[in-house]
Amino acid sequence: MKAYESAAIRNIAVVGHSHAGKTSIVSAMLFTAGASPRLLRVDEGNTITDYDEEAVARRMTISTGVAIAEWTKGADKVKINILDTPGFNMFVHDAKAAMIPAESVVVVVDGVSGVEVITEKTWGFAEEFELPRIIIASRMDRDRADSARTLESLVTAFGRQVVAVQLPIGSEKGLKGVVDLLRMKAYTYELGGDGKGKEVPIPADLAEAAKKGHEAIVELVAEGNDELMQEFFDKGTIPDDHLVSGLRSAIVEHKIFPVLYTSGLGNLGIDQVLNFIAEFAPAPVERPAVKDTPLAAGEPSEHHVTDAESLTMQVFKTISDPFAGHISFFKVFSGSVKNEATVQNYTRNTAEKLSHLAVMQGKTAIPVPELHAGDIGAVPKLKATLTGDTLGDKAHPVAYPVVEHPEPAITFAIEPKTRADEDKLANGLHKLMEEDQMVRFFRDPQTNEFLIAGTGQQHIEVLVSKLKKRYHTEVVLKAPKVPYRETIRGKADVQGRHKKQSGGHGQYGDCKIKMEPLPRGGKFEFVNDIFGGAIPRNYIPAVEKGIVEAAERGYLAGYPVVDFRVILYDGSYHDVDSNELSFKTAGRIAFRKAMEQAKPTLLEPIMHVEITVPEEFAGAIMGDLNSRRGRIQGMDNKGHNTIVKSEVPMSEMLTYGAELTSMTQGRGSFHMEMAHYDVVPSSIQEKIVSAYKAEKGELVEVED
Repeated sequence: MKAYESAAIRNIAVVGHSHAGKTSIVSAMLFTAGASPRLLRVDEGNTITDYDEEAVARRMTISTGVAIAEWTKGADKVKINILDTPGFNMFVHDAKAAMIPAESVVVVVDGVSGVEVITEKTWGFAEEFELPRIIIASRMDRDRADSARTLESLVTAFGRQVVAVQLPIGSEKGLKGVVDLLRMKAYTYELGGDGKGKEVPIPADLAEAAKKGHEAIVELVAEGNDELMQEFFDKGTIPDDHLVSGLRSAIVEHKIFPVLYTSGLGNLGIDQVLNFIAEFAPAPVERPAVKDTPLAAGEPSEHHVTDAESLTMQVFKTISDPFAGHISFFKVFSGSVKNEATVQNYTRNTAEKLSHLAVMQGKTAIPVPELHAGDIGAVPKLKATLTGDTLGDKAHPVAYPVVEHPEPAITFAIEPKTRADEDKLANGLHKLMEEDQMVRFFRDPQTNEFLIAGTGQQHIEVLVSKLKKRYHTEVVLKAPKVPYRETIRGKADVQGRHKKQSGGHGQYGDCKIKMEPLPRGGKFEFVNDIFGGAIPRNYIPAVEKGIVEAAERGYLAGYPVVDFRVILYDGSYHDVDSNELSFKTAGRIAFRKAMEQAKPTLLEPIMHVEITVPEEFAGAIMGDLNSRRGRIQGMDNKGHNTIVKSEVPMSEMLTYGAELTSMTQGRGSFHMEMAHYDVVPSSIQEKIVSAYKAEKGELVEVED
């Protein structure tokens, strides 16, 4: 494939709700542009962008696929880099990451359902990145598809800047073509054909609607441009060439959001979509300067998308193929890069050689000699580079910002099924973590469990399936243990004596301790208050060690004891029989006796939770938090959303991600972090202690 200049490149992220028809439209675009020999289908599992084995099996996009369509409009030939993103709630973080390399966003809505939850969420991502949006109403040949209702849904959700630039000819199964409202031309198609329209006169029954649609575009374009507004007042309309340039400027400045109508499976109107993207979507050179962080004195804090500046590029996606190894997808933000070039990874301070530079058509790598500013490429087997890293000219180090993702919503304890699986588990999971930034894998130091966290149950199921298919590793998932703690609320004064005589040297250790509570977070203090040598100094650390070990094993339910002070104030020893082991045992005995007197209780972790939901769900969310023993700390408003701040016990939040999705129809999100420990209510405490005793009893039976 030839290297395209920056002005001839269009980078688009195709986003929308799951099953809105995104991948079908991308497949139709690739077929119409001649990039695939036939119209590929999701239900046949052969589409170019959904090549992952899990995506094929589940008939849904689960990670962003990259493809290229070369398209000629008039005298101009453009290269359209297409990023086909997931629309399912648990994988939508990948759609956000796909906006790093994009200059515009194609928002796909279902012609029956209109605006849905993920439509709004991905629209919000595009607003955050300040990207122009082109809207495609898809699947217009379905039963109950309605162009007027879909447009109304879009205007209600996103404002009056949404305007139809086409009208469908026919409806549902009778869909035949589209009317271009900008240039007032009509095109008809053969459903399932080659996607190339045949120009025909505008049907008489649509003439009036087409005229009104054209006037609506003229008025909206004139509104945002003083010169065009004056021309509109003077002439009553705007000439076609001024209208086209005015509309393009309004789209690039995200003042107008145009709507087109298509059928992906029917390959209807797709050539008009390609024409529209080529003409109206901005080229990389038209985007504002890209902000960065200079890593050396004198470096600029922004880069323009031009070959004339020093090379900078950012990796926005990594895939780990069992056979090909790592493949890093990157966007060239400035400068140009040639095959076999050596670049500096500024993030990790290492040099990387770009061997086998390529552009990706799904999973197929197409070699290229070089890539210009604004283009998207891929390179295999980089040594240390991961998603989000910035690379470029060693002499001009900078760092581009990375996408901020929310915290994972669900956590499972993960165990390998066999010893052989145990050896492969960490390696497989770390490769999956390099692919997906929403995966977390770590060991809980308090419960000693290995934990895996993700966006939801289906996300974790996909990871487990990939582990099995790709890395031949089978695992078992369990609910994670809550890291409870034990503490005391009273004081104790006890003696711990260990005396054992069995012929020859015996064992003797004797200590007297006082135990008292510390403030929450005080951990453990040991005070040596021995006077007069009641216990030799060299045995005192053994008493402390015995108490610490016993505290680790717990008293009520096997959880570590915290926030207490022990004062060692007296004891006795034997010249022959005393040793470190004896005093360590005496310390353990004293600890157990003290816990009996000191009113032991359980502590649970309390999480600080921030939940963002549309304002209509705020009441239901607060009611639900109260049922989870949550304490509401406050509320803030941000646009149409309400942010509810609360403190909730961790044990009540283990499955909250899925339940929040259900309560808010997928429109809510939350962030959670550890706040502090607090006393467990007695009714719940009794259940935890009873469960521990029952489990301990079962273990004893097995051993006997």
